Amino acid sequence: MECVTVMLSLVLLLAPLKKITSIAIAPCDFPAVYNFGDSNSDTGGISAAFEPIQAPYGESFFRGRFSDGRLLIDFIDSIGSNFRHGAIFATGGSTIRRRNETIFQSGISPFSLDVQIVHFHRFQSRTEELYRQEKNKLPRPREFSKSLYTIDIGQTDLAVGFHQMSNIQLRTAIPDIINQFSAAVTTAESQDKNVESRAWHAAITYVDVYAAKYELISNAKSQGFMEPQKICCGLQEGNTHVWCGQKGIVRGAEVFGGACVNPSDYISWDGIHYSQAANQWIVDHILNGSFSDPPIPITHACHKHLHY
Repeated sequence: MECVTVMLSLVLLLAPLKKITSIAIAPCDFPAVYNFGDSNSDTGGISAAFEPIQAPYGESFFRGRFSDGRLLIDFIDSIGSNFRHGAIFATGGSTIRRRNETIFQSGISPFSLDVQIVHFHRFQSRTEELYRQEKNKLPRPREFSKSLYTIDIGQTDLAVGFHQMSNIQLRTAIPDIINQFSAAVTTAESQDKNVESRAWHAAITYVDVYAAKYELISNAKSQGFMEPQKICCGLQEGNTHVWCGQKGIVRGAEVFGGACVNPSDYISWDGIHYSQAANQWIVDHILNGSFSDPPIPITHACHKHLHY
């Protein structure tokens, strides 16, 4: 993979380059998808490592996700359930910059981006060792260089910064956050023992997810959603917030932050994460290339001449 620097409001897609000479451009044939990130794409990592995410999270799909249902990555990677078609290394609360505090102190995942990449390379090495015994459950080693890689991370770095830093300090820290992101991607390439993968030049697509979400929020009613400030799960009353699935005190009485009846009417699931319906709207606009640079559908992201 090539060294890249991106804004934190972007999702990074890395795909193998293909030279196309015919007039008709065939869609890419990605054998697998590998994802790195935070709660926006954690499909059960943090639950497996620590404590399962409790209901009402996951009421519209499987639990382990920070939503009522599916996330962006679920819609992108709607294929098999085993490692044959890829793996997700994202965990809720993950950051680009490694933190010193524990998850029990601040809720920050210990699996920062650099750690996720270490886990990926360990998975890649073990796949090469065990492939003959587990062909039906593991990806073909040669397919690592042909797969789609997605990175969606940085939200937690900023969220922590807003709580622990002044605005000036946070602005000053952003270049270092971006540089560490770039260094992590460079490390992913430099530690790759697969000769074919090292020779592979990634086709890089930047996806401005911030712009996609902003458009949805700005046009919530016309897109069939309620006011974007309203949350489905939890309770927000003035300056009092009761988290989704938790109990709290409101006007002297104990209340439970339960879920709404129709999550699909809401953009926000719990005040931080998006509902399954909102995620589907966003990914529909991501897949067609509307918010990508270069502006090409993800199905054609591997073609070299479309990137230059």
